[in-house]
Amino acid sequence: MFDHIGLGVSNYAASKAFFLAALTPLGVATVMEGEHGLGLGQKGKPSLWLFETSDKPLPLHIAFTAETRAQVEAFYRAAIEAGGKDNGGPGIRAHYHPNYYGAFVIGPDGHNVEAVCHRPEA
Repeated sequence: MFDHIGLGVSNYAASKAFFLAALTPLGVATVMEGEHGLGLGQKGKPSLWLFETSDKPLPLHIAFTAETRAQVEAFYRAAIEAGGKDNGGPGIRAHYHPNYYGAFVIGPDGHNVEAVCHRPEA
């Protein structure tokens, strides 16, 4: 539904390291970086922009699509290793739908970051 989203962060270096580590298992990489921040995405298109700010926005929830449940698990491990805090390990969330397989971590600025696969187990 969205083309891209910008996320203000309090510590650019820490957030860059966290999001790159957490999202690499989902095929996300640095697409561009410059005076307007860091553009992360897939296939050369930035979808998530990080920029440093002193503003204090309320924490948000952002979910990234995973193609497989293994990617959800790899995202979770990488995010925790990069300093994220557990907010719900990989597993089925049947209250959403029977194949909702997600994992949740709290990132450096208190944002709830998720990876989710909507496909049945292979």
